[in-house]
Amino acid sequence: MTSSPTISVIIPTLNEEKTLGQTLSSLPVTEIPEVIIVDGGSTDQTISIAEAFCANASHVRVVTAPPGRARQMNEGAKAGRGDILLFLHADTRLPTKAQLMIEAVLTDPAVGGGRFDVAFDSRSALGTMISTLMNWRSRLSGIATGDQALFVRRRIFEQLGGFADLPLMEDIEFSRRLKRTGRIAALHQKVTTSFRRWEQQGPLRTILLMWTLRLLYWIGVSPHRLKDFYTAVR
Repeated sequence: MTSSPTISVIIPTLNEEKTLGQTLSSLPVTEIPEVIIVDGGSTDQTISIAEAFCANASHVRVVTAPPGRARQMNEGAKAGRGDILLFLHADTRLPTKAQLMIEAVLTDPAVGGGRFDVAFDSRSALGTMISTLMNWRSRLSGIATGDQALFVRRRIFEQLGGFADLPLMEDIEFSRRLKRTGRIAALHQKVTTSFRRWEQQGPLRTILLMWTLRLLYWIGVSPHRLKDFYTAVR
């Protein structure tokens, strides 16, 4: 009898003291066999929060890596033991039964990986509209973003060489390569992510910034140049 594949949840962090505790507490610990927090040099209480959680959860580990989300996620993949890798932002919460949903869709050998739909923790009509448009765009394009909790078979991740060492757009770049290996599953179940960037920078300004960055990326502007226009909200 073939055993079920195992899953490793990889969470890159950098000064995420405001959100990490809630994300870890919401993880379905009875379903997820391994959680790896990869810190990129936090100077706030992120490490303390992570280590406190690890003390009460043997399946959670903290590792360190040079700063940069792509580098951190690659390091987490190396440290993990799962057949499936799930990359989760520190401000994003998984739905219940997430592992069962992922295992079910990956019973199809044509599926190399996938992502969830996304919802914001804001109950505003604007937040609902933005998340709906994000999900439609992703479903039409086949491109997954980090906010949607991208997951992938380990063997395919290693075959592709992991995430490119980019300061920005590493999720989109990886999705483009992943599409060439098979189908990317677009799960209708939702992860819940923070609306903080939209609230702090303003919804219209954030929409324009994201669209501009992606347009410039699609026409060939280097992510290293684009990073100058992007301000991460912590």
